[in-house]
Amino acid sequence: MALSIDTITIDCRDPKVVAGFWSAALGYRVVEIDENEAEIAPLGPPGRPLLFQVVPEGKTVKNRWHLDLRPDRSMAHEVARLEAAGATALTRVEEGGSFWTVMADPEGNEFCVLRGPEDGWSGEL
Repeated sequence: MALSIDTITIDCRDPKVVAGFWSAALGYRVVEIDENEAEIAPLGPPGRPLLFQVVPEGKTVKNRWHLDLRPDRSMAHEVARLEAAGATALTRVEEGGSFWTVMADPEGNEFCVLRGPEDGWSGEL
């Protein structure tokens, strides 16, 4: 029997702030927010809910895993939009004939914005 992902849970200090950022970034809706956790979910398929839960410690080292996000337009457009929503651009990487931007959410969790169709990405292998 195979497993399926039900919810992706992210530890944080302030669920309201982090859930607000990610709902704006992904176009998700807020399902529930209280002082201990916040849940956001896609407006429809595809996608999985994200749950942000309070933990006492802050982030201290690089993430062991992260999200790679593919824009529907250009990487630069999405980087600017996400910076306006509270993210920080950390670095631009050029590797293997491709490029992407490493960013951090309001609590420092890293994620990558990949190149989009306007940047030459076609989705073909």
